[in-house]
Order: sequence, then C-alpha cells, then structure tokens
Amino acid sequence: MREYVEPWIAQRADPYVTNEHGGKYYFTASVPEYDRIVLREADTLDGLKEAEEKTIWKKHEKGEMSFHVWAPELHYLFGGWYLYFAASDVDDIWKLRPYVLKCTGSDPMNDEWVELGKMKRASDDKFSFEAFSLDATVFCVNKEWYYVWAEKVGAGEQISNLYIAKMESANTLSTAQVLLSTPDYEWERHGFWVNEGPAVVTHEDKIYLTYSASDTSPAYCVGLLEANIKDNLLDPHNWEKKRTPLLKSNPERKLYGPGHNSFTKNEKNEDIIVFHARTTDKLLCDNPLYDPNRHAMLGKVKWTDKGMEIMY
Repeated sequence: MREYVEPWIAQRADPYVTNEHGGKYYFTASVPEYDRIVLREADTLDGLKEAEEKTIWKKHEKGEMSFHVWAPELHYLFGGWYLYFAASDVDDIWKLRPYVLKCTGSDPMNDEWVELGKMKRASDDKFSFEAFSLDATVFCVNKEWYYVWAEKVGAGEQISNLYIAKMESANTLSTAQVLLSTPDYEWERHGFWVNEGPAVVTHEDKIYLTYSASDTSPAYCVGLLEANIKDNLLDPHNWEKKRTPLLKSNPERKLYGPGHNSFTKNEKNEDIIVFHARTTDKLLCDNPLYDPNRHAMLGKVKWTDKGMEIMY
C-alpha cells in the first residue's frame, strides 16, 4: 500500500477531512504560518490534493485570536457549518483557547463566516477553558453531540489531558467537563506529558477515539480509547485505553512523528485515517512546532476481531 503513508498534501499539519454532509469532501489544516484558516473542496478524496485552497478567515492583529491559529476542524451540526479551532494572543502566545466560527449560509467555501467567540462551558462548570486549551473535536452518538478537547492542568510545564462533555448548541456545552484520559504511559510522556488531538470514528457497536501523545518530535504518536456506543460516554470507566500506540514512527517507511488525525471514508466506503507526519527525523529548527514539514498523509483503517489497526 505504498500510495498510503506518504506525503499527500505538503506542509499541512493537524489535517481534517469531512464528507459527511452534502456529498462534497472538505479539507482544512494548520498552515506553517499559524495565521489563517484554509479550506479545500472536491468531489473525491483524491481530488483534495490538487484542489484550490481558499483562506476563509485570518487572525486578528492583536488580542484574542491573534497568534498560533491551530488545528481547525469543519463540522456540520445543529443545522449549519461550524469551524472549531484554537488560537492565542500575540502578547501571550501560549494562552491557547478554543474558538468557533459559523458559516452564514450552506456553502462553506463561498459563504461568509462569522466569529462566535470562545467556546462556552456549561453553567455549572468553573474550570473548562481557563487554561491552555486546544484541539477540540465534536461527534454525534445516539442523537447526542459531544465535545472533546485537550486542556493543561498543574504547575510548571503542566500536563495535557483529554476532557469530554455534551453539547447544548454548536458553541455551548451542556455538561461539566469529565476527565477522559491523562498521559499514563512512557510513550505519552516524551518531552511533555501530552494527550491531545482527539478524533472519533464508529464501527459496528463501538466508538474509537484516537489521540496524539508526547511532544511533536519523532516521539509523537497516536493512542486509542474504545467504548461501546450504548454505554454512558461521560463515564470514564466505560472507556478502555490501549497500552501501546496505534500509530508511531517507522524509519523503514520514512515516517516520523505521526499524529493529530481525523477519519473519513473514500469512494469505496472504506475508513481512511488522515494524519500528519514528517519524512525525516532531521528538523529545520530547534522547536519542532515551527518546522513546516509536517505533511498530511493517508492510511487505511483495517477492522479485525481485535478492533482497529492502521495499515502502514
């Protein structure tokens, strides 16, 4: 499967693809400059590679949403198109918070987008989005919408955990945060202790939630949580965390630091994982966040009696 797990769209990190509404495929991702949100549209998954890329929103010059525009995701829910992303302040570049854009029409490529501001927590929640928060995703199970995100806690370098809550509307949570996952294992603790970048796919009677772990060096990798669809997803005891990475660096395939993925289906209705990775372990700068060569890649999801596997 050499056509998979190789650069697909160059220099696009945190890739997100959806084709769940309207029949079109849409692609968005973090750009190396971290200064805008881009979008592509195509009739096929392969068509996204050469599709025209359009900037639909630019960062502010100062204040909120003026720096580190990261990990946009495009979703159709509550009757409209919404974009979820994180951004910080040029005067406080690590003050990452989650924000929401709403499309004023039915065409996300051409209709106007308006800012809804920061994601709103539930009325009985005093903690969510008070600290470094990013990488939100949303999903629907049993007619309930859920919001999952990463947020740091603690002192010093802090620990990045995953949290989950139900949604009241596209930009408001209806329940208080529940701790879903914290970096327990050594492979989640390289450089920083990190769980981030959640993504969701369902198969038969189970829900699979992938996430990224460790810093963004070649140690970056993808972990996995599983739950039964019929269970209470706000009860962390109903989620099983796998003890080894689902996807990690593979020097033989020139695959380094794979992570921050999404899921889609190709034209054959096969599940596809969309993720970013580098093709070398050599970085252009000391901080891997500012090395532009994280490329969007594709991989095939294989379903077995043991659950999910990634072909790479």
